[in-house]
Amino acid sequence: MAKIKVTKVRSDIKRAKTQKLTLESLGLKRINQSVIHDDTPSILGMVNKVKHLVSVEEAK
Repeated sequence: MAKIKVTKVRSDIKRAKTQKLTLESLGLKRINQSVIHDDTPSILGMVNKVKHLVSVEEAK
């Protein structure tokens, strides 16, 4: 299964509570923090919900 690297690039201040909880469930707390996840439909759905706050690239 493919892996993706998700990096938080923008702050979650003044964002909806659901977006804050989505970032927390992805494991992102600080700006420029990166996590690696499997490329599953549930993870991609969470990334799509906060796509304006994160950057996504393929992990090696």
